[in-house]
Amino acid sequence: MTDKQNSTQKLLATAVDSLGGTPRAGQQKMADAVHSAMSEHKHLAVQAGTGTGKSLAYLIPAIQRAMGDDLPVIISTATIALQRQLVERDLPRLSKALKEELPRPLESAILKGRNNYLCLNKVHGGAKEANSDTGVHPDAEALLSSEEISHTGAQVKRLHEWANETEDGDRDNLERGVSDQAWRQVSVASRECLGASRCPFGEQCFAELARAKAAQADVVVTNHALLAIDAMADAPVLPEHDVVVVDEAHELVSRITSAATAELSPTAIAILAKRVEKLAPKAGESGKDAGSELEDAGDAWTKALDSAIAASEPVGRPGSIIGRWTEVPVGLDVTLASLRDAAWKANRTISGIPAGEFSNDPAQAAERQALIAATEELHDTAQRVLSASAPDAADKPADLLGEDVVWLSSDLKRKQIFVAPLSVADLLRQRLFSQSTVILTSATLALGGKFTGMMAQWGLSSDATTLDVGTPFDARTHGILYVATHLDKPGREGLSADAIDETAQLINAAGGRTLGLFSSRRAAEEMADQLRGVVPHKILLQGEDSMSSLVEQFREDESTCLFGTLGLWQGVDVPGPSLSLVIIDRIPFPRPDDPLMKARQEAAAKAGRNGFMEVAATHAALLLAQGAGRLLRSVDDRGMVAVLDQRLATARYGSFLRNSMPDFWETNSQKTALGALRRLKP
Repeated sequence: MTDKQNSTQKLLATAVDSLGGTPRAGQQKMADAVHSAMSEHKHLAVQAGTGTGKSLAYLIPAIQRAMGDDLPVIISTATIALQRQLVERDLPRLSKALKEELPRPLESAILKGRNNYLCLNKVHGGAKEANSDTGVHPDAEALLSSEEISHTGAQVKRLHEWANETEDGDRDNLERGVSDQAWRQVSVASRECLGASRCPFGEQCFAELARAKAAQADVVVTNHALLAIDAMADAPVLPEHDVVVVDEAHELVSRITSAATAELSPTAIAILAKRVEKLAPKAGESGKDAGSELEDAGDAWTKALDSAIAASEPVGRPGSIIGRWTEVPVGLDVTLASLRDAAWKANRTISGIPAGEFSNDPAQAAERQALIAATEELHDTAQRVLSASAPDAADKPADLLGEDVVWLSSDLKRKQIFVAPLSVADLLRQRLFSQSTVILTSATLALGGKFTGMMAQWGLSSDATTLDVGTPFDARTHGILYVATHLDKPGREGLSADAIDETAQLINAAGGRTLGLFSSRRAAEEMADQLRGVVPHKILLQGEDSMSSLVEQFREDESTCLFGTLGLWQGVDVPGPSLSLVIIDRIPFPRPDDPLMKARQEAAAKAGRNGFMEVAATHAALLLAQGAGRLLRSVDDRGMVAVLDQRLATARYGSFLRNSMPDFWETNSQKTALGALRRLKP
């Protein structure tokens, strides 16, 4: 062991002792591996199970690195909960514990995207022509119901009051209950910002103050979305750095994909055109301004889209245009190209900023900047759709995002065109792994017992170091995996009577204390409806209250059950007697009509790989591992994961999925399962 490693272990021991913890072999092993990777400039993927203490295992070497190089280390997380844990608990406690061991006081900061911070310019008159009663832009009001306007207006008023109280303007520190629509009235995206030097509130800007603090910090905590923005942007968004730690790394690809996904919405186009019309001067022989021309192009595109939808086959049929587009439907390419060109013309028309506008009319300057960004985005999105759908798209030189996937989502209320990257591996490879030393960690990385699946998704080369430090929990003696093989395979028609009866028996045997993880909202609601009044235990349902409130109720009442969908599969941390049974209704494969997943599966098959295993099975394995991981959250926990899908035990891919889950003792016997649950009751 090197002197540096000795130093790492010494600091770790000091921190653990100060925080009242106990030494853990996995934590020590991980800390050494992280230190070595940072020192040798090698990428590292570490699977560290629940209870390992992985935050300390990467924070100690990160602090050492930052203080030795005078460059901050970036910590990227997927969830707000972990961000807060790091910034509000872990880092302040570490700073205190290591005060005598470090050369100077530890400085840490949290940094998010600009639209996460309240914009003072927008609050104090920067929102051009916003309704004085509602705070909502009149063009947006025209497309909202009176009820929506009133509701949004009340929230905007609340935000204006909060602006006089908040110290950081961070939305996450705002009491819940404010919609995205209301927040947009008081925030701006980075492309819409006037810039600190031009903004009358530049010196007080919450986003700029957060950036300034981050620039001086040793450890900067951010999120995967901002990490994506930094990777895609031409100018850096994060402070200069050469080391990135990606916690909750199993979420990295989905969050990067989400950040790189764009959409075309007739509603949004109509709002944008009305706003442009207010600023654009009259031009051309027609006497129409660029805003009117954009509105006409948007109307033509919307009418053509409506006609194409009406003339197409029903959803799911070969002739339907709802779903994935491999090419722009006939008749839509011309109107989409016209919309693209009108957006660019509007952009060029309003880009000429009149002299003195920033100082004389900052409200209009802010609106102009926002519209410049929005019209550019509209142009770029339309071009992405047209380019992705071109016959030779796949043969063209790929940009950072590679090949795009395009699809149409439509119902009675909304029509949206989405365009998303088929893969983000090239983006990560070129803009993350080639520029920084990256540590990726999570409790769930070795899917099917191997890291290869996740590494391929990240675009990380096979020579990167991988490490599984295990968990201090003995899953085999503390947990049971029960697969109800006597039940029929789940079908599309919904929950079977046998599955409902099975769930009731399991819950009664466990005395409540059940977390129900369902593959769809409909299944969760149906199961809750069927069991309420049948089992003598309270059943909470996701959507009936805020997530934090539901989890807190579930934690406090030991006999309560909590049912929900994807939001509960990850991040729910309920150690102790309130949770002894996790029920999973079916293997969580992606929906067969998910355009992006389907495209990725087809691309893998085309390349000669097993598309089902690479995409669908890997997706399911990740969720199963995360869902099963809700069971054992402390060394004293005991319980069962019950899967009501026989395919986990009978299908050829079942072993791959089971190998992704904790190493529980397994049974297919209902009698054994019910008996075990009864014995586990307090």
